[in-house]
Amino acid sequence: MAHVARISEDVVREVHVLNNSDLPDDGDFTTEVEAAANAYQHSLGLEGVWLLTSYNNNFRGQYAGQGMTYDPVLDEFVSPVVEP
Repeated sequence: MAHVARISEDVVREVHVLNNSDLPDDGDFTTEVEAAANAYQHSLGLEGVWLLTSYNNNFRGQYAGQGMTYDPVLDEFVSPVVEP
């Protein structure tokens, strides 16, 4: 399964799971797969920027969760800082 996060203003708004069969290269982490994931989401009427995220934390720092931020310089998802 491939996982994609919708990003708006560098904030993760939602995360969806896609079937690898709906993507090229069995959903591996490539720019081609990410472009195909965006096209697939848009074909469903789900607009916005969708970024691949790794459930196993293999890329982009960690698995994206709603409310996290995306740092485009680091190309990573960042957890919110919780003040004590």
